[in-house]
Amino acid sequence: MRPGHWPAVRAIYETGIATGNATLERSASEWDAWDAGHRPDCRLVAVDGERVLGWVALSPYSTRATYDGVAWLSVYVAPAVQGHGIGRSLVEAAIEASEAAGLWTLLAGILPENAASLALHRRAGFRQVGVQRRLGRDAADRGVTWS
Repeated sequence: MRPGHWPAVRAIYETGIATGNATLERSASEWDAWDAGHRPDCRLVAVDGERVLGWVALSPYSTRATYDGVAWLSVYVAPAVQGHGIGRSLVEAAIEASEAAGLWTLLAGILPENAASLALHRRAGFRQVGVQRRLGRDAADRGVTWS
């Protein structure tokens, strides 16, 4: 992913935000804030020519040194191409990139009503390790953590 991909990446992210079941965020940040919050070595886009079809990125789990090998995974696919294996390809590529970067654990916070994301992560080898309740401002009693 390069800065020039940001407008398309942001548009896909905003589509996910609008569903109400992809994230608790209410709006996409500007490039500088997004860039600062995500690892530069583990962010990828799926493209068809110049068209961005989806993206995946990792953000640090914590600033504490003991958790340097742990990251949160985010993956979003444009609605028009969902269900065609793009998400799985992106997650698999992110896993490979994370291992090359020395990471040992990837986490994904998935809302329980996001059946497609739950299935995607399960197929990619993630497992449910817990349910976090009342975690974000938009969530009264929902949220599943996968690793």
